[in-house]
Amino acid sequence: MNQPVKQHLIDPEICIRCYTCEMSCPIQAITHDDNNVVVDADKCNFCMDCIPVCPTGSIDEWRVVAAPYTLEEQFGFTELPPQEDLGQDEAATGLEALDDAMAALLADAHKGAGGKARAPVSASKPSVNMYNLSKPAVARVQGNYRLTDDDGHDVRHIILDFGAQPFPVLEGQSIGVTPPGLDKDGKPHLPRLYSVSSPRDGERPHYNNLSLTVKRDAGGICSNYLCDLQKGDEVRVTGPFGATFLMPDDPDARMLMICTGTGSAPMRAFTMRRQRTVGARNGGMVMFFGARAPGSLPYFGPLAKVPETLLHKHLVYSRADGQPREYVQDRLRTEEDAVAEMLQDPRTHIYICGLRGMEEGVEQAFTNIAESFGQSWAALRDTLRNDGRYHVETY
Repeated sequence: MNQPVKQHLIDPEICIRCYTCEMSCPIQAITHDDNNVVVDADKCNFCMDCIPVCPTGSIDEWRVVAAPYTLEEQFGFTELPPQEDLGQDEAATGLEALDDAMAALLADAHKGAGGKARAPVSASKPSVNMYNLSKPAVARVQGNYRLTDDDGHDVRHIILDFGAQPFPVLEGQSIGVTPPGLDKDGKPHLPRLYSVSSPRDGERPHYNNLSLTVKRDAGGICSNYLCDLQKGDEVRVTGPFGATFLMPDDPDARMLMICTGTGSAPMRAFTMRRQRTVGARNGGMVMFFGARAPGSLPYFGPLAKVPETLLHKHLVYSRADGQPREYVQDRLRTEEDAVAEMLQDPRTHIYICGLRGMEEGVEQAFTNIAESFGQSWAALRDTLRNDGRYHVETY
């Protein structure tokens, strides 16, 4: 009788189809079709190179099986199958069947991935992967507006209208945009992922549209395509994607948001949703937003108009003229008492979004602040994550 084997799988509900894992796999064990990104059991050697690059933790799924799921079976998944009941000790232990060496590799890899994410308990159920590579939605550009006054940071606010096509999206989800043309290998470009920066009822309430926050990258095929779009242009869209970086629907939940640059996109969506739902009530939201200078901070003007009772803002600059350099982790330490109070409140949800380089500094700041009230940040972070109250998406 064949012994059960450990198989590496990807959760199709949580995966945002960014294809980073596929591009990082050194042995081409990860592939995709129109719907899913999957792991070939015949090739995977459990090297774990794909774990730290995944922004959602969807890559961290394992099953003990009598026979590995084939690629065709995985391509058909809409959700992960449960652990098989094989009636053997090895299978009964589930994920604990990972040997010590593999578990150590996985734990180390999670330092980059931010751990496996969970959605807030009160979050709405998201729609995922309604439109795929072969059958994308076609949106029309309603507007393309520059957000920054900095020659080195061309950031755009782009509004896409879906017309009669249903495209339900929640705050914190992403969509894929496929640029036209072919890559260096003569294949169609893969979609690039962009966080939605508008709330679920639309950039304009009750209209079937959404907005994106896009920074032009000098070598970016898709970012240049998007930033150059004109009103009326058509755009091919896949998704929506993401089932964990969602906001709580509980109006009493508090939100501690930390972002840099275009990582502000989901924070804008959260803020607009809360503004439309709680009205004049206190919003319970605090944001630490980092940029080089006011001119390179997206939404600087509109942010100034958001009432402090709804959103308490800390705008932090690292290159502002006549000011010392300051980063979001520095301001977190400056506001230690207020942050410590939020960390100890069971209603608080934490959201971190932006460049991956910010994670280490933020983690160290939280470590210091947690120590100030006698707790281990690592333990507290795990509790928050398990409760669906700690969310990281960095790139």
